[in-house]
Amino acid sequence: MIPVSVLTGFLGSGKTTLLAHLLRHPALARTAVIINEFGEIGLDHDLIETSDESFVELTTGCLCCTVRGDLVRTLGELLSRRDAGSIAPFERVVIETTGLADPAPILHALMTDPVLSDRLALAGVVTTVDAFHAFDTLARHPAAVKQVAMADRLVLTKGDLVEGEPAELKAELCRLNPAAPLVPVVHGAAAPELILDSGLYDAGSKAPDVARWLAAEAHGHGHAAHDHHEDIVSFCVYREAPIHAVALALFLETLAEHAGADLLRVKGILNIVESPERPAVIHGVQHVFHPPAWLDRWPSADRRSRLVFITRGIPRSWIERLLDLLEHEVAERSGEPLRQGEPAA
Repeated sequence: MIPVSVLTGFLGSGKTTLLAHLLRHPALARTAVIINEFGEIGLDHDLIETSDESFVELTTGCLCCTVRGDLVRTLGELLSRRDAGSIAPFERVVIETTGLADPAPILHALMTDPVLSDRLALAGVVTTVDAFHAFDTLARHPAAVKQVAMADRLVLTKGDLVEGEPAELKAELCRLNPAAPLVPVVHGAAAPELILDSGLYDAGSKAPDVARWLAAEAHGHGHAAHDHHEDIVSFCVYREAPIHAVALALFLETLAEHAGADLLRVKGILNIVESPERPAVIHGVQHVFHPPAWLDRWPSADRRSRLVFITRGIPRSWIERLLDLLEHEVAERSGEPLRQGEPAA
């Protein structure tokens, strides 16, 4: 049986950072990765080092809804390609869900699909929890509560942003899921055995709500009750021409100050004027933007700047106009000619 680990956690809680670190370990060299993105474009393929042939992005929606069938088909296709020898014989599968996903339908599909259950075994659910935003997230988003309650491992991220020991948060997480060990990590660095080796999934060891949620899926009632977050939208802002570092800094500062509460997630890879060969990677959640990380090289031939936003009620046009104005002002002050062809389609 091939173990399947589900990596979940709310938007911006550090799933991709954790996964990128895990996949660098030799023990996970033969791992197939499936990542579900909410919205029109995914960036994680450019940010995670793994084999193209065993990496699948699902960007058509939420895994707990219409894409669930796509997940089952994708796993079946991966197994067929493995059997045919057209891809390396992976020994583990990791599924990273969108941050808005309710895990219950995903787990139910993995545990009950008659084709998959003969070859794949659900080997645990890992949930990342953002220590800085956790209380607000749990209060406002029922999916985040389910993600915590259904976990075998709770990975506490961004503890460096919180003063002192987060005792109250740990107590709340223990109340929601007393059986799951809590593993603090710094910048996603963790040993695979601490995160993924939790044994076969056992719903009986979780809070009573978990069994009820899975039973609702079995009877076809879970989907109707799922919160689809219709007020939450995702979009991508592209730029063909490189962006000045000063304009980027002003842009992120303005977003955090004036729209932070509704910026559920910002992730981007950017071509910076001052560093054309080393793209900058940015991550932000609400009012908090982390310092840019600089890649050693461009991960693909696509050198456009791409910023993916998941927001509540913030128009794409406002964000694009803000970036245009700041970049234009910086270019004017530096005496550069106005560049044409922005924004890119």
